[in-house]
Amino acid sequence: MQTHEIRERFTNHFVETGHTPVPSASLILDDPTLLFVNAGMVPFKPYFLGDQTPDFKNGTATSIQKCVRTLDIEEVGITTRHNTFFQMAGNFSFGQYFKEGAITHAWTLLTGAVEDGGYGLDPERLWVTVYLDDDEAASIWRDKIGVPEERIQRMGMEDNFWSMGIPGPCGPCSEIYYDRGPEYGKEGGPIADDNRYMEIWNLVFMESVRGEGDKKGNFEIVGELPQKNIDTGLGIERVACLLQGVDNVYETDLLRPVIDAAVELTGAKYDDGNQDNDVRFRVIADHARTGMMIILDGVTPSNEGRGYILRRLLRRIIRSARLLGATAPVMETFMNTIMDTMTPSFPEIADNRERILRVAVAEERAFSKTLESGTTRFDEAANAIKSSGAAVLPGEQAFELHDTYGFPIDLTVEMAREAGLDVDMDAFNAAMQEQRDRAKADNKAKKHRNLDESLYREWVDNNPTEFVGYDQLSHDGTVIGLVRDGEKVGEVSQGDEVEVILDVTPMYAEAGGQMADRGRILMGDTILNVNDVQRVGKKLWLHKATVQNGGLDLGSTVTTEVDGAWRHGARQAHSATHLIHAAIRQVLGPTAVQAGSLNKPGYLRFDFNYTDALSDAQLEEIATITNQAVDADFAVNTIETSLDKAKAMGAMALFGENYGDTVRVVEIGGPFSIELCGGTHVDHASQIGPVAVLGESSVGSGARRIEAYSGMDSFKFLSKEAALASGLAAELKAPTEELPDRIAQLTERLRAAEKEIENLHRQQLLASTADLAGQAETVGEHRLVAKQLPEGINTGDLRTIVSDLRGKMQAEDALIVLTSTVGGKVSLAVAATKPAVESGIKAGDVVKVLGEYVEGKGGGKPDLAQGSGANPEGIPAGLHAVRDWLEQR
Repeated sequence: MQTHEIRERFTNHFVETGHTPVPSASLILDDPTLLFVNAGMVPFKPYFLGDQTPDFKNGTATSIQKCVRTLDIEEVGITTRHNTFFQMAGNFSFGQYFKEGAITHAWTLLTGAVEDGGYGLDPERLWVTVYLDDDEAASIWRDKIGVPEERIQRMGMEDNFWSMGIPGPCGPCSEIYYDRGPEYGKEGGPIADDNRYMEIWNLVFMESVRGEGDKKGNFEIVGELPQKNIDTGLGIERVACLLQGVDNVYETDLLRPVIDAAVELTGAKYDDGNQDNDVRFRVIADHARTGMMIILDGVTPSNEGRGYILRRLLRRIIRSARLLGATAPVMETFMNTIMDTMTPSFPEIADNRERILRVAVAEERAFSKTLESGTTRFDEAANAIKSSGAAVLPGEQAFELHDTYGFPIDLTVEMAREAGLDVDMDAFNAAMQEQRDRAKADNKAKKHRNLDESLYREWVDNNPTEFVGYDQLSHDGTVIGLVRDGEKVGEVSQGDEVEVILDVTPMYAEAGGQMADRGRILMGDTILNVNDVQRVGKKLWLHKATVQNGGLDLGSTVTTEVDGAWRHGARQAHSATHLIHAAIRQVLGPTAVQAGSLNKPGYLRFDFNYTDALSDAQLEEIATITNQAVDADFAVNTIETSLDKAKAMGAMALFGENYGDTVRVVEIGGPFSIELCGGTHVDHASQIGPVAVLGESSVGSGARRIEAYSGMDSFKFLSKEAALASGLAAELKAPTEELPDRIAQLTERLRAAEKEIENLHRQQLLASTADLAGQAETVGEHRLVAKQLPEGINTGDLRTIVSDLRGKMQAEDALIVLTSTVGGKVSLAVAATKPAVESGIKAGDVVKVLGEYVEGKGGGKPDLAQGSGANPEGIPAGLHAVRDWLEQR
């Protein structure tokens, strides 16, 4: 049974029993606690936390959620049951059925006949676990379902009790296991061997509230939930293993084709007894799928956050392929293969295929350069270690290669082995653990931010805000809530910073890249200045305001006024963003899709997925198409319709955004621009005014950013540019259209003059120091030039001089040490001839000796090193110390 059919049977089973089907949310949600959605219940978290009341039909839902867990990327492939990306199928009940319902639903699907829509698993091979004292669940399994007592096992809190890791909903769970047979391990059920007995489904009976605690079981139950909920999770990939008769998740129809492609590309063999190679094949398969799905949801490689995770995944693919023997690019093959296997389950892949390939292939090219620089750094470190007679690469240097150069540790270990070195893995692991601890501490701190939204649940459920601001800038409303310093209050007075909740408002709350409105809340002499508006649960508007005059009570009737100039500028910028998006797609193609935006009065920035820098001609064409749309005065229409109809119209949606059943479509010029958008817009394109594109830049691998002005800000910018061009034309006595050529000519002449001056400077410098070789003194068996040169000679020039002297003294066992001061700082350079290096002298060691006296540091190769210091007064003593050091050699 193919994976897409397993998914389909799960959904059909629960829809037929009255559950509302909920599409998978994006891997990227607006949740400060998560980089990626990591569990099937995450999109339902507001309901379990009590922040919102679910409005699903019959109070039940079902979904197959795409998930990513990346806590221990380095462990991927070592076991054969865990993936970074996985599909979690679940059914959810909010105060409806409880333990018996959840157990019955699961058993019926698992053991139901294939011809009846079930999975057809042998009930005699199913085992279950329950929480230690959950006699109710055990009784249901035994008496209602008929599972023999000996196949029901009880486990403790670590295994059979669920919570989110923070104070909130929790409860015991019951897990279903499948006995794969004696060839997979010993008898005795899940307690005895969780490899033979594979967990496939977890049923969580959410009924309690837990308190604070650091570890999974280190907390107390502080109360009961007002209603009992069900949250289950079935692993699609694990069920696929069983129904396809394969040993592990890497052998299923989704991942095995990638391994086969890797075998063909690398020439290595899979499953032939080489455990290291098997892990590499599995890493390629796992990371190719995870990377592809993350790119699908709009992430591009970068050096932080989600982009950093994606970069690590893609680079581990490339590194694994190289260690297996690949010498040519591999990413295009792997990505095409995994997209072929995943498209039946995720049809949206087909529309994004070219973009996914573009991002992944670009990262492969970039990493090839990183490998070159990292290899150079490794070679330097390895040579220095072997020259010193040591045989271990310090863990700190291995971590630097990993963290700074993006060099994977196992590649470092492999190269060290080839160089005859070991790696201090204890020190490396310690550095890695420090980094993980910092990340976990930061994540833990972020988790607690999520709890505050429960403060607003009453209003979200019972009094959501009515937004009337699309066609009104002023409206009366009633104050239904006041929050000050995180607490509900009944009144506020002059000087208070407060969140005002109204039943009706014309003010736009920040969303979709558009900044919130500014304005005032008025009642008689009372004035509140509103400087921000935010939403809670997409239903409640929080007006963040300062009481400028008077006071305000709950129940007061007020007038809310939007700053008209602010709204006008914001509408111009937001509509201009839509035009630029459409223009970008015309010029660059359909793969250049939105990755983020910011709109505020007079200014916009637009991020989009594209790997290459735009040419001046492309940027000019985008600006021209945008302003042609303004000049055409396209009508701007808004349409409320269903999500399916909007997609049929060709409306574009944002990555990571969850849309309801009814959506708002903004159409500018008919087919010119059609997007799902809840923002405010002009009525006609001409109201945007001129759009001045300022330029484009990179915001990470595979992502670009265009910035622009709109309206009067654009006019002011263009006027200044025109005045500047006129001034330059007058100064250069050239027509404005000839300015680029004239400036290019002047720049070239200036560069040539600077180069000539630099050459003259170098020649004069070398001439003035030509007799330094003749001033060399004999120290022991060595020759030494150790001088403080006149002030103003920088480190680069000192390097030139010591290198020249080294050449003149190349036949001698000579050491050259020169210093100077620039702006009160010390610059220094050291060179050693080949005979000196062979006698054991290293320029870097000399830099360290001198550095102790000038409060400096530096480094380099054995024959050439440089550094800097902060104490010029220490130079004489430092040079004397160098003489003493050399004399003792």
